[in-house]
Amino acid sequence: MLKLLTPCRLGALELRNRIVMAPLTRCRADNDGFVPTDQMARYYAQRASAGLIVSEGAIVSPQGRGYPFTPGIWSEAQVAGWRKVTDAVHAEGGLIVCQLWHCGRLSVPAYHQGEPPVAPSAINPNWEMFTPQGLAKTVTPHALTRADIAGIVADFARGAAHARAAGFDGVEIHSSNGYLFHQFFSSCSNVRDDEYGGSPENRARFFFEVLEAVGRELPFDRIGFRLNPMLNKFHGIVVDEHTVPTWEYIIRRANQYGLAYLHLTEPVSPKQIEGNPHGLADVGQYFRPLATMPLISNGNLTRETGEARLQGNLCDAVAYGKAWIANPDLVERFARDAELNVPDVDTFYQGEFQPVTDTIEKAFLLTGPTAYESALLDLMERIVAAYPTLRLFSLPSLVGKERKHLELGVEGAPALVDKAMEEIRVEVDKRGISWVWRP
Repeated sequence: MLKLLTPCRLGALELRNRIVMAPLTRCRADNDGFVPTDQMARYYAQRASAGLIVSEGAIVSPQGRGYPFTPGIWSEAQVAGWRKVTDAVHAEGGLIVCQLWHCGRLSVPAYHQGEPPVAPSAINPNWEMFTPQGLAKTVTPHALTRADIAGIVADFARGAAHARAAGFDGVEIHSSNGYLFHQFFSSCSNVRDDEYGGSPENRARFFFEVLEAVGRELPFDRIGFRLNPMLNKFHGIVVDEHTVPTWEYIIRRANQYGLAYLHLTEPVSPKQIEGNPHGLADVGQYFRPLATMPLISNGNLTRETGEARLQGNLCDAVAYGKAWIANPDLVERFARDAELNVPDVDTFYQGEFQPVTDTIEKAFLLTGPTAYESALLDLMERIVAAYPTLRLFSLPSLVGKERKHLELGVEGAPALVDKAMEEIRVEVDKRGISWVWRP
């Protein structure tokens, strides 16, 4: 049996398999209160066979926003929305932790009433961020004061308390990918000369203040954190001579807390660190001996490479990202060594933040002994998961008490409709179901 399919324990979390769903921003909280939606509850429930789901980043305060339509966890309405998500996952026997997120300087004034975002130091990352109106360039952020930092620590503590109230099984602190914690860790974005800058100990101080505050709201064995040690030339972060010593310090100190896990991201491409004398080709291999807490490995891994990392004792569980978007039944597919659906980048985010104005509708008329909704639910769920911006519909047709046919189709952007209909056609052909195009 694949080790991927065996149970494991991450702190207080008992996983039925070692296949983790990585946090995936989908920008679907498209309402004024940034409240998780019913669609999000269905989406996570469809993927509850994962050993553990790490939710998309939940913003701990309005100040932490950096993208459109990302859900928050600062209001009671958001807690109620997340409760629908956790209830749906638990009803399917799954586990889910809430990723707590603050974007820091990776934001634009449009999200902050015209004011600049915040960061450890007033250094522009010189990046472009998504807004509903398109890409916008970052600006020089406001350098946080000690009082500001204390306020953000309190925001994370409140986020953890809200996550507990929403029914999450734990939390993950998003301390990677160039966002606020990573901005404190990196010497290129943190040039402070107070107790929050300079040495690795000082640059990590804010993180450990947050960790201890979160630990007052949840047991430490239900808290994980995420690092991307080799993020380089992305989101304004570079790998330099201070990078590895900083991560070494953070991991060694974090060992003392009895945490649920450390979520480590591998370089997604050799080019990420190519030619950099301070780079690490295999993050897990380097840091595994330093970490006494369980490790989750992430970074463009396949069924085979994930299994190899487990067999080589480089991690305790493996996180997959994009594969889960296109394959809500990923665990079953891994078990059967079945072909995976190829993720479609055009469907990753909410309409690419733009309303769809050019829509079409196409459908098949299906006939035969297996042309029933109940027999096609798996296919329908797969199409909904793979094409979240499309509307799928099914309509049985009767003549008297006799079934005539099942109308099955989708509505939305023309290119995506054509792709989805082709997927449906291939599958109904496999199942021996007769079809014709609806007039």
